Amino acid sequence: MSATLEPLPRSAPQPDAVGAQWGEHGSWHWQGHQCHWRVLGRRDQPALVLLHGFGAASGHWRHNAADLAAAGWCVYAIDLVGFGASSQPAHRRHRPLDNRLWARQVQDFLQQVVQGPAVLVGNSLGSLVAVTCAVFFPRWVLAVVAAPLPDPTLLMPMGRRRRPWRRRLQRQTVLVLCRLLPLELLVPFIARTPLLDLGLRSAYNSRQPVNRELRRLVARPALRPQAARALRAMSIGMALRPRGATAAPLLQRMRQPLLVLWGSQDRLVPPSISQRLAQHKPDLELQLLPQLGHCPHDERPALFNRTLLQWLERQAST
Repeated sequence: MSATLEPLPRSAPQPDAVGAQWGEHGSWHWQGHQCHWRVLGRRDQPALVLLHGFGAASGHWRHNAADLAAAGWCVYAIDLVGFGASSQPAHRRHRPLDNRLWARQVQDFLQQVVQGPAVLVGNSLGSLVAVTCAVFFPRWVLAVVAAPLPDPTLLMPMGRRRRPWRRRLQRQTVLVLCRLLPLELLVPFIARTPLLDLGLRSAYNSRQPVNRELRRLVARPALRPQAARALRAMSIGMALRPRGATAAPLLQRMRQPLLVLWGSQDRLVPPSISQRLAQHKPDLELQLLPQLGHCPHDERPALFNRTLLQWLERQAST
C-alpha cells in the first residue's frame, strides 16, 4: 500500500473558516485514487476528522469547522472515494466500493496525512464509515460521533450465513438491477432540475439551509463524467456487503466511546431506529436533537457544535 502527498503550498492565503470552501485544501494519492481533503486549525492540536454523508462532500461541514478549530482542535475533512472532488471509480468485484474500502481510506489518511489517531465525526454514511474504521483499525480512532447512524440492516434480524448458491443469486440479481438503471441519464437530470431541491429538503426539517451554496456542493460532483458509474459501484458494493460490515455486528465489536446524535424530525431515517443501537453497544450515548432533520450539523450548527464539544470535554475528563 502506498500513497504520495501533494503538500499544501506554504504561501497559500489565509484559508476561509466558513462556507463550502473552508480550510486549506490538499490532494492525496491513495491506491490509484486522487482524494481531496482539507484542514483548518493548528497542526499541533488534537485531530478531529469530519466524514460526510451520502451525496455530500467535505464542504458540507461548512458551518462546523471554524467553531471546532477555535475550541482547540485541528479539523480535517476528506472526500470519500466516489464523492466530492475525489476519484469516481467503476465497480470492481475484488475491490468493492463500500464502507470497508472507505474505512481503509480513512485509516491510511490518519496514518499518512494526519500522522496520528483522531476523533471521527460522521454524518449518515460517514458515521458508518467512522464506526467501521474504529472496529477494523482501533488504534487509529479515539472516539466516534455519529450524526446519525443509519443502516437498513438494523431493521433486519441477524440471520445465519447464507448458502453459496443464495449468495451467488443475490449477487447476480444486484448486478443486473444496478446495470439496468439508466443512471447516466438520471444522475445529471436530478442534479439540474427541481428534483435536487426535493431531495435536499427531505434531509432538513427547515428550508433555510437549502441555499445556492448547498445546491452547488451536491450538484457539482453529480455532474462530473464518472458520477453515474461511481454511484452504480457504491450501490453494488453496499448491497453485497458481508454481514460483518453492517452496523449491528460492528457496534458489538466497537470498544471506543460513541456519541449518537439524531434529529427528532429525521424524515429519511426515523429516530425510532436509534433505540435499536443500544442493543448492540449498551455504553453508547444517544441524544435526540429537537426539531432537526437528517443533517443536524448543517441545520443548527451552533447546537451541534456545542453538543459535540461538551461531549468531547466529558471524554477528556474521564
